[in-house]
Amino acid sequence: MPIATAKAAQKLLTPNDHTLIMIDHQSQMAFATRSIDLALLRNNAALVSKAAAEFKVPTILTTVAEKSFSGPIFGEIQSVFPDQAPIDRTTMNTWEDPRIAEKVNGYGKGKIVLAGLWTSVCIVGPALSALEQGFEVYVIADASGDVSDEAHQMAMQRMIQAGAQPMTSVQYLLELQRDWARGETYNETVATAVAHGGGYGLGLIYAKTMFNASEGH
Repeated sequence: MPIATAKAAQKLLTPNDHTLIMIDHQSQMAFATRSIDLALLRNNAALVSKAAAEFKVPTILTTVAEKSFSGPIFGEIQSVFPDQAPIDRTTMNTWEDPRIAEKVNGYGKGKIVLAGLWTSVCIVGPALSALEQGFEVYVIADASGDVSDEAHQMAMQRMIQAGAQPMTSVQYLLELQRDWARGETYNETVATAVAHGGGYGLGLIYAKTMFNASEGH
């Protein structure tokens, strides 16, 4: 008979156990994206970026052919990390760029969280590569996109079958917060959810306005 203990699963992310890599959130890549509405994609990319910054998660920003083809990284991401210049690559697989490996090794985290465009190329590549090298990999599905629903879904299935764990942008934020009694990040978590959490954010506005609700307090 298993014994229950008040302890979180090791598969759940914490702010200190992973590196986030935001890949190729760029105009040219977005123009052909059809698996997710672009306004929603930009919103979710902003949510993930703010969550990572709030919880001080080591974050790598990377682009492909920024000057010659794809354009700059989304402003919603760059504004959260104003002092961090994205690493611009020629490789479609981020993991094959030695500068990325150097950054990952420097941070020394065993888990990798990925989000970007396109899922079937620029996310599958590093996901499978990192898994093969012994990292645990998580993919934020709704902060990623592809040229069709089928391309995105097949890519997600391929990564899941290889051992990657799918998640969503709001899930990422709340998994890092985990406990509403964590007062040091409570206000920022709520602010990010209000700004980018859709109906959940509206619910927070309503509850706080109507009866001054405060989770965990």
